[in-house]
Amino acid sequence: MKQKAVVLLSGGIDSTTLMYDMIKDLEVWPLTISYGQRHNREVMAARNVCEARGGGLIHRWKYLDLSCLGRLLPSSLTGIGEIPDGHYADENMKSTVVPNRNMILLAIAAGYAQGIGAKYVAYAPHAGDHPIYPDCRPEFIKAAGEAIQLGTGFTPVEGVELVAPYGRFTKTDVVKLGKKLNVPYHLTWSCYKGDDIHCGTCGTCTERKEAFQQAGVQDPTQYVQ
Repeated sequence: MKQKAVVLLSGGIDSTTLMYDMIKDLEVWPLTISYGQRHNREVMAARNVCEARGGGLIHRWKYLDLSCLGRLLPSSLTGIGEIPDGHYADENMKSTVVPNRNMILLAIAAGYAQGIGAKYVAYAPHAGDHPIYPDCRPEFIKAAGEAIQLGTGFTPVEGVELVAPYGRFTKTDVVKLGKKLNVPYHLTWSCYKGDDIHCGTCGTCTERKEAFQQAGVQDPTQYVQ
């Protein structure tokens, strides 16, 4: 019998690739959490990629609506100010930081994992996230993993283990892997603005475009520009 793993699934490129990557060896239980972001396009994408994968994955997918958190976590992603355009290297991209978001989501996922007897919790930060997102850095991942194990078991060996395998990957590396795994990227969602199609100019759209171009993989995304 396969070990269970709870995967934090946003519906974007990174977490969807991680889910498809892990499913060959583990029984994956996808968990999608709304934290008060401006739109629910990611939630719909998460559901769609689970349904596309088959194998009963859609029946294990769980959605938790914590949109009230947006009132406590000021960010352009939760409605404070405008969504900035540009590259993640730009100073204005810091407005997209949601305070301590990953620690909050991982704590919930760890409790869920312990409750269903899952050995692992997984999320998909990558190397390109680190400069502006404190809760994607290697130091955070290490500390969060230790806290999760201590909080979910009488000994570290018994506790839930945090898995973040893409810490040394670029977004381009993730797309290359996803191509091999036949990830349905046309069903994923990245854009912060949440209109009918990707804007093509916000930080995550810019990164998405670059990743496909640099990976030499056809981009199935429709952009405004």
